[in-house]
Amino acid sequence: MPMTITEKILADHAGKACVTPGEIVEVKVDLALANDITAPLAIKVFREMGADRVFDPSKVALIQDHFVPNKDIESAEQARVMREFAGEQGVVHFYELGDSGIEHVLLPEKGLVLPGDLIIGADSHTCTYGALGAFSTGVGSTDLAGVLATGEIWLKVPSTIKVVYQGQLRKWVQGKDLVLYTIGVLGVEGARYRTLEFSGPAIQSLSMEGRLTMANMAVEAGAKNGIVPPDEITRAYVAERSRRLGVFYGSDPDAEYERVVTFHVEDIEPQVACPHSPDNTKPVSEVRDVRIDQAFVGSCTNGRIEDLRSAAQVLTGRKVHEGVRLIVIPGSRDVYRKALSEGLFDIFLDAGAVIGPPTCGPCLGGHMGVLASGEKAVSTSNRNFVGRMGHPKSEVYLANPAVAAASAVLGRVGLPDEI
Repeated sequence: MPMTITEKILADHAGKACVTPGEIVEVKVDLALANDITAPLAIKVFREMGADRVFDPSKVALIQDHFVPNKDIESAEQARVMREFAGEQGVVHFYELGDSGIEHVLLPEKGLVLPGDLIIGADSHTCTYGALGAFSTGVGSTDLAGVLATGEIWLKVPSTIKVVYQGQLRKWVQGKDLVLYTIGVLGVEGARYRTLEFSGPAIQSLSMEGRLTMANMAVEAGAKNGIVPPDEITRAYVAERSRRLGVFYGSDPDAEYERVVTFHVEDIEPQVACPHSPDNTKPVSEVRDVRIDQAFVGSCTNGRIEDLRSAAQVLTGRKVHEGVRLIVIPGSRDVYRKALSEGLFDIFLDAGAVIGPPTCGPCLGGHMGVLASGEKAVSTSNRNFVGRMGHPKSEVYLANPAVAAASAVLGRVGLPDEI
């Protein structure tokens, strides 16, 4: 029976020859993930269940990234609970300050996610790993507690929306723009509990960083998972980071899709998602009169080295506009080190930016970049809901790193070609 790539991964992990959309399957998990917000609750439920050992200490990843360095007593207590549990259980992949980073940047970088894997995480942007040809999705902390105890979870097999991107990207158009444009067309519920399968020539030419950005935001269209069929770019990325290559599944030519959507990327210019929804997208050229107070380059969506290089390319020899704050946060220690060695930090500092340690802080209005009432920000993160980055009367405009950097210089939303 012909299947999509997602169906093949689920069938393999359910021990079945084939699965069909809508079917409920019990699957084995290759990696279970939690962070410093979600892990403490999962641990509490884990203990209430009567469990005493995690199913496999080598298949659990606990990452402190949201409120580190700890911003207050409560976050310090959360980190302590996580640290003690990791030590008690012998969790192999426990990362805390100094060795950590934003979870969805860190795990691919460490070679912990491979094609064909099935990853369950207590974080909605766990869908990021679909960029590597894996099935990955987010769940609540209670569900994760069950996974920690058993290594298994039940899932309903999603139907698939195949999105085909034809043509070649225009200047300054990145993976972020493709996914914002797609969400704008589909809507925030347009792919509810579906798979978004990204394909076509424009995807095949996209870097792994760009693919990770796209899969990261699949959930903003309501998708259960986003996925990119693995190819030679995937193979090269994985070979640098892991001793095993994973399983390179592909959709059968006659696989059944719920819907096929085709975009011609030559028609797509850099995009901005205006307040207060990721599907409120417009071309940057239509939002040029929006003055900003802050620009942010970072997050699990755009905190990778390619993103920082893109921002630095725009900022070289330029200054941030008076009255605008530019915050740059590398997504991991390795990204930080590369940016430092490549001289990107000099460019950011000369431009007037402030550089933070790896953290999710500003993206969710946690710390290191919270907005005041009435303030507006251009952000490379993934959500712009009311109050997402701070005060309920602040506004967030989502964009790619080059646009965020250009906007910081212009003092308003704008394109790199304008400076």
